[in-house]
Amino acid sequence: MNRKQFLVAAAALPLTGAAFKLSSLNKFSSELPETSKMPVLFLGHGSPMNAIEENEFVKGFRTISSQIEKPNAILVISAHWETKGTYVTAMENPQTIHDFGGFPQALFDVQYPAPGSPDLALLTKEIVTSTDIHLDDKWGLDHGSWSVIKHLYPNADVPIIQMSIDYTKPPSYHYALAKELAALRRRGVLIVGSGNNVHNLRMISWQHLNTAGFAFDWAKYADEKMKEYIRDGNHQPLIDYHLQGKEFQLAIPTPEHYMPMIYALALQDKEEEINIFNDQAVAGSLAMTSFKIG
Repeated sequence: MNRKQFLVAAAALPLTGAAFKLSSLNKFSSELPETSKMPVLFLGHGSPMNAIEENEFVKGFRTISSQIEKPNAILVISAHWETKGTYVTAMENPQTIHDFGGFPQALFDVQYPAPGSPDLALLTKEIVTSTDIHLDDKWGLDHGSWSVIKHLYPNADVPIIQMSIDYTKPPSYHYALAKELAALRRRGVLIVGSGNNVHNLRMISWQHLNTAGFAFDWAKYADEKMKEYIRDGNHQPLIDYHLQGKEFQLAIPTPEHYMPMIYALALQDKEEEINIFNDQAVAGSLAMTSFKIG
């Protein structure tokens, strides 16, 4: 979307509050000049402890960050913010949410004071036309966001907003919604899905917690099949994951960690390559599979 197209789209906003919205969007458009198309990331975030541990996964996050031009802003779809309806955070200074229990105090002490971006939240609301996007001033950054973004941008100097996952909607809804975010990629916005493609906490093998790469047969099959579809650009079976057999059912007992991957895949253009990294199982029933599009 070039500047002329952006202004035409902005001018087509509903009349209610249109002058205010157009002024805000024009201002934000000038602050986020047109850029080359930013990549899209899906990050397998795994345990919150990855926020403070030094391991191969956080090294993978840092490596992938070094391959990306520093963004103007970040939009994260995190597994840990489910809502009825779709929301985006719209505060100036989002809080660091410690949405977990039973971990060392050092993890609760972590703060990630990245600024928010009310203007990006408003822009996101206006470019999505298939559903109402609600502006939120209460949530902040949950660990699905800050525990990985802190490794990409440790100085917390890139504005971040989060988009929630509407738990009442099917994967096809989320895939279509994600496609509407594509214009942000040419405004220097890095879009990140943060979850895990294989995520069954009830079946974790605690005795294999430190056994590198250990996966149950069903988890290995599901992960490999997903990667096959991803490499082939064959998204429909991934959207229809509930039709893919018992291995997928075990890998995705609930959809919240899987859905951020659907958001990322929806943003892939046909000519764009995918680079898979952090390709390892954890504790039998989790996969840290991550990828970069573009």
